[in-house]
Amino acid sequence: MNRSTVLPWAGAGLFLLGLGLLPAGALSLGGPAAHTAVYLLLLALAGLALWLLRRLGLGREQMLAALLPIGLAVFLRALLLDYQSADYQMFLSQWAATFRDSGGFAAVKLPIGNYNAPYLYFLAAISYLPIPDLYLIKLFSILFDGILAWGGFRLVRHFTPGDKNRPLLCFCLLLLLPTVVTNGAFWGQCDALYGALVLHALSSTLEGHPYTSLILLGVAFSCKLQTVFILPLWGALVLLRRVPLRALLCFPAAYAATCVPALLLGKPLGDILGVYLGQASEYSDYLNLNAPNLYAFLPYDAQVDTAAAARLGILIAFALALAVIAALWLLRRRADDRVLLTAAVLLAVGVPFFLPHMHERYFFLADVLSLAWACAAPRFSPAALLVQLSSFGAYVVVLREAYTRIIALGGKLYPMLCEGSLMLGALVFTAAAFAVQLRRRPPAPET
Repeated sequence: MNRSTVLPWAGAGLFLLGLGLLPAGALSLGGPAAHTAVYLLLLALAGLALWLLRRLGLGREQMLAALLPIGLAVFLRALLLDYQSADYQMFLSQWAATFRDSGGFAAVKLPIGNYNAPYLYFLAAISYLPIPDLYLIKLFSILFDGILAWGGFRLVRHFTPGDKNRPLLCFCLLLLLPTVVTNGAFWGQCDALYGALVLHALSSTLEGHPYTSLILLGVAFSCKLQTVFILPLWGALVLLRRVPLRALLCFPAAYAATCVPALLLGKPLGDILGVYLGQASEYSDYLNLNAPNLYAFLPYDAQVDTAAAARLGILIAFALALAVIAALWLLRRRADDRVLLTAAVLLAVGVPFFLPHMHERYFFLADVLSLAWACAAPRFSPAALLVQLSSFGAYVVVLREAYTRIIALGGKLYPMLCEGSLMLGALVFTAAAFAVQLRRRPPAPET
């Protein structure tokens, strides 16, 4: 890149950052002061993204080129801030209002919502700010969009140490990935929290920092239960001696540390530990909650034994995790870092594909890991494309409250067969890539 090439990009990026003032100034909630604060916070997040890139060693030309995707990412998010999803109206807004009415952090001890302690601390903190909760909740997720992109940069840089363009590409694509943009800025969800921490945890492991990795993983688990999808990889890393056995203690220690403030604020231990049990049982009557997985292949109103079908799916997911661990152990001489990244993608796609009671957002890890995998090795791009088409297709179904394409076969209707088939294609592609990588001839021992 030369300066004459990137200057128009930089100018377009700065224009988009300035243009973001229009949707920010036209927000429906709050007054001019709140709108200005929201816009300044968006600019601060753009500044954070640029600062991270500078810290990661990018040159001036690359920084200028990055202004365009960063400006576009900020502008898109500014356009989406006003949308109130059903989840926000029914749950998040009610929880935030309870914190505002009940004394902020003093309300942490109350049985509010079904999220774990870290998110409750955030809701308590924003209750003191004179900005509408809708925007603060979304801005928190947008902050972690940037941290997520940073994690993707680290991960790709590990595999392309002599190339700064591909890590930068991953950074920018993660900021603009449809499911990432939609998840936080539009929907108000917070999957970027645990997604970002998992990407950094995996990067730390590959860079030779297993203790840091397990701490990050423990915090990720405290934010979202879906972290368990990729946990089997760390079991394999212990067997491969990439992670010391004693380092595993960092995982529960980090999780426990996130619970301590809630305990000190008077929240019963049973309420803290029971959050995930409650989540797991809340939708036990439904095999599928609009997820593009195995159960999307069941026809609409199919009469099946829900409990038996759920047990079968859990068994298959467990078998997949064991198979990945066993393959890495048995062929450990071939299990280099590229194989480990492929294994991570395989688990992120395969485990929620077979598990019952999955929501459409539970493929978030698959979305971001498959993209990083494709940026590290472009030949794996089909998996990232299939995952994103499937995952975002499921988002569209939920947010539109209407199926995109209902397939009729043999007199039966299949509402999400297209989305499920795309994810199955991604799973088959990733599993085949994993098998091919493990069949390679191992490197000759040094003499």
